Amino acid sequence: MAVCRRQMLLGLGLVLAQGGMEVWPDRADAADALQGYPDHTVRIIVPFPAGGTADSLPRIVGQYLSKRWNQPVVVENKSGAGGNIGAAYVATSPADGYTLLASPPGPLAINQSLYKPDSLGFKPPDLEPVTVLGAVPNVLDVRPGFPARTAQELIAYAKANPGKVSFASQGIGSTSHLTGILFQKLTGTQMMHVPYRGTAPALQDIMASNVDLFFDNLGSSLSLQQGDRLRILATGGRKRDASMPDVPTLEEAGVASFESSTWFAVAAPPQTPTAIVEFLNHEINEVLALPEVKEQFARIAVEPVGGSTAETAKFFDAERNKWRSVIKSADISVE
Repeated sequence: MAVCRRQMLLGLGLVLAQGGMEVWPDRADAADALQGYPDHTVRIIVPFPAGGTADSLPRIVGQYLSKRWNQPVVVENKSGAGGNIGAAYVATSPADGYTLLASPPGPLAINQSLYKPDSLGFKPPDLEPVTVLGAVPNVLDVRPGFPARTAQELIAYAKANPGKVSFASQGIGSTSHLTGILFQKLTGTQMMHVPYRGTAPALQDIMASNVDLFFDNLGSSLSLQQGDRLRILATGGRKRDASMPDVPTLEEAGVASFESSTWFAVAAPPQTPTAIVEFLNHEINEVLALPEVKEQFARIAVEPVGGSTAETAKFFDAERNKWRSVIKSADISVE
């Protein structure tokens, strides 16, 4: 059996995990074990609108899976209710490996703590973890004319002006909202939350100086920083990002234990056969290791992750616990 080297996002940081994992020795054995799976179109459901990182990553991976399998792999967008509509669709689809979910944290690790259980339409822990496609650190953006030039100056300014600094988010309960709550909790600041419907309008308003700051993922903000349309003061990763080596992490800026990343993972309907889940895990990890895929991910500032199904399940649990704590501390809920 082959031995796979992979990266896995664990706990509060990107941790390099190495270990042995049994994988399919070749495509012929895999086909025999899975009775020809896949023998027709595989659909990947993205529970958010087309465009953006959440949509781009499964499209990149899907192209290479289609080549490997000689079968169509299509991405469909089923958005709404913070990702719950698309996730519920997958959760109630046949458990045969032909309908998969590719999603950022919301439906997989956050929404169960935000919404009433009967309003979700599915139980996130029941989805079968396949693997994590990639991760990108969230970054602290400020409007072009904001007086603070560093994260330390921002914290001091916010403490001197409680409730007057505004921060944008992609919506109540979104990663950017919860990251803002976490930032206030760890820094002892008080800021005014301004929710938007998605990343694009939040970015538009920060560039127009209608809001002061925004915890966005690096992939969306990097080109805007390079065009001087906003400023990135710090990143939420455990280490500096290679695309911005001069920009410190928030932990380096004095915010102890701060870490926030946006990740994108694949899950299957509940009770999908283990053989299919493990096969999908192996195939996607193989695609993530391709140099051309790494290059395409790098263009949108995403680091490929991968990992075994057991590591992915452990990671999902850790993220659920992390964000549940933040949500409860701020008494956040969504009707």
